[in-house]
Amino acid sequence: MEILFNLRALTDSVVYSLVGIVILVLAFVAIEKITPENIYKKIVEQGNVALAIVIAAFTMAMAIIISSAIHG
Repeated sequence: MEILFNLRALTDSVVYSLVGIVILVLAFVAIEKITPENIYKKIVEQGNVALAIVIAAFTMAMAIIISSAIHG
């Protein structure tokens, strides 16, 4: 019985992790579509550090919100 419980907990963790990652990716794609410039091009090719910091902060904030929503 103990093994079945751990398997269920593991399955739940994997499913919730995948749901969180999908939501995070969809949020990033939405931001990419809303912004007038290509974020990847600005950060990688032009070296815009300020934009990289903003996108990192956005990603961390969305991850915190998604994890809080999943864990209740």
